[in-house]
Amino acid sequence: MSAPTFDIPFKSPAIPAVLTGQARLRFNCYKGISCFNACCKRADITLTPYDVVRLKQRFGLSSEEFLKQHTVPFQMDADGVPGLKMRTNEEGACLMLDPEQGCTVYPDRPIVCRYYPLALLNIREKDSSEARESYSLVREDHCKGHLEEREISIEDYRKEQACAEFDRRNRDWYRLILKKKSAGPGVGRPSEMSLQMFFMASYNIDMFRRFVLSDNFRRSYRLQDSFYEAIAQDDLTLLDFGLQFLRQVLFGERSVEEVESAWDKRLDERRQVWEMRVKAEVAQRQKEEDARYQGEL
Repeated sequence: MSAPTFDIPFKSPAIPAVLTGQARLRFNCYKGISCFNACCKRADITLTPYDVVRLKQRFGLSSEEFLKQHTVPFQMDADGVPGLKMRTNEEGACLMLDPEQGCTVYPDRPIVCRYYPLALLNIREKDSSEARESYSLVREDHCKGHLEEREISIEDYRKEQACAEFDRRNRDWYRLILKKKSAGPGVGRPSEMSLQMFFMASYNIDMFRRFVLSDNFRRSYRLQDSFYEAIAQDDLTLLDFGLQFLRQVLFGERSVEEVESAWDKRLDERRQVWEMRVKAEVAQRQKEEDARYQGEL
């Protein structure tokens, strides 16, 4: 099972043909087909932020609990941008799979599962500022759905699988990753703090809520009381804000208005912390040098 992608890898089950929503797909999957559940037994499911919100709400878990019980982290690129995959058992099967009934979280299943056997492609052409959403067909030997007689357009298949809400919620996150990838070395490797912020705002929404509701954050940004009241209760409002905030963290965009002089104040605070760390390190090194000198005597 393949995740939404941002280009077509050299080695991939995705047939290298870019399809539009009007293209027709010959495919059907249903309980009783000979390969039923085969894809779930070989699960490689990359999660989006909206997937995480839907699933953690379904289970009634906090973000931290859901991440610990149901996911494993991985690096999405050479710069260490963090991603999440669904946890599987030792045989590689999805933990949400019931051998007889199939997916136990079907109404809230991740977008990767909804699109299968399609891969969603987000492609930004040269000299264009907008990503274009297209599709590519995935063929895997275990899947017999391609041998079925039914034909359906990709657009109708997306409607059938209820992809629209997931796509709408995921779109800004896809574009964020695509911008990071397209920028190349010109942007440079994100700092460790930026990567941690990316993980928190994308996946650990409850921790991000505590961060945004903190006194320090409130002092730094011009946001209405009504905003804080909304994000205190609503994961989706907070998720939308997190993606907006990440554009500022990763690319320096002024996507969230700051309190006047707040940036200078933070720089001064960081400078003071840096100076204290340097002094402490120098003192520790001097202590080690003195101890070594005494030992040599």
